[in-house]
Amino acid sequence: MPRSLEEIAALDEYYSARCEAYEPDPADEIDIRAHDELVAAAAARAAAEMRLAAAVVAARNGNMTWGTIGAIVGTSGEAARQRYGRPGEGPGRAKRPAGRREVG
Repeated sequence: MPRSLEEIAALDEYYSARCEAYEPDPADEIDIRAHDELVAAAAARAAAEMRLAAAVVAARNGNMTWGTIGAIVGTSGEAARQRYGRPGEGPGRAKRPAGRREVG
């Protein structure tokens, strides 16, 4: 929507006055140290998840079963396969023939 120079100048003055009159509410302030710690922890978690996923791929390529991987990461083999594998196969492995199921 086109505006005249006068409308633009009036809006500029209006928003400038609002910014200058703004008083932050102390209740809206956050603890920057807590914020930074949370950001660092989230980044460390993401890095750990990527490392774990790579280790699972290496374990599968080393013929480790989903059951063993699940036991190591604290879950069932099926849950580990669902989280880290591809449907019907482990990372980096060929699909199994239909009707065959991994044991363990």
